[in-house]
Amino acid sequence: MGTKEPTTRRRMRADARRNYERLLAAAATAFTEHGTDASLEEIARRAGVANGTLYGHFPTRQALLEALLGDRMHALAGTGEELLGHPSPFDALAAWARAAVAHTTLYRGLSASLMRAVEDESSELHAACQEVLAAGERLVVRARAAGELREDATAPDLYALVNAVAWAGEQSSPAQGERLLAFTLDGLRKPPG
Repeated sequence: MGTKEPTTRRRMRADARRNYERLLAAAATAFTEHGTDASLEEIARRAGVANGTLYGHFPTRQALLEALLGDRMHALAGTGEELLGHPSPFDALAAWARAAVAHTTLYRGLSASLMRAVEDESSELHAACQEVLAAGERLVVRARAAGELREDATAPDLYALVNAVAWAGEQSSPAQGERLLAFTLDGLRKPPG
């Protein structure tokens, strides 16, 4: 769980920091149980704070998700960077896609939030989504240059497909999601000759 403290000119008071941490813990539990559409009022109640306290720390649902997921999204981007050294560019891309699906299925409904945020510059999740997309872009370019990936495949395509696979896995089963990811990766591979 991420615990990125909001950017402020001064550090939070101890009680504000405790409320912030309780809200993150309550949100993680609520999102795990009910998905990203879980009631924010219920999250505040579980944390033992007023709604105003929740909105004071997290003015939007996306801000709350960014606080929860920011560190994980940076780690996913970092995984992409590490995989640039993998001997097989396509296998590196496939490993990153699997890691991205695992990340995206953390909470039911997360894939839809991430797809909206990648395009919405006003979303608190936008910068983290763009960082993940940039890592995917480097892997796509490398696999394409090695002749292992279709010439017309792009990082935004891969990002959309990963989120679609995650959504489909939520709707049916993780096994179905894995099967769809295998089909997706096969479809992205450049045919021999």
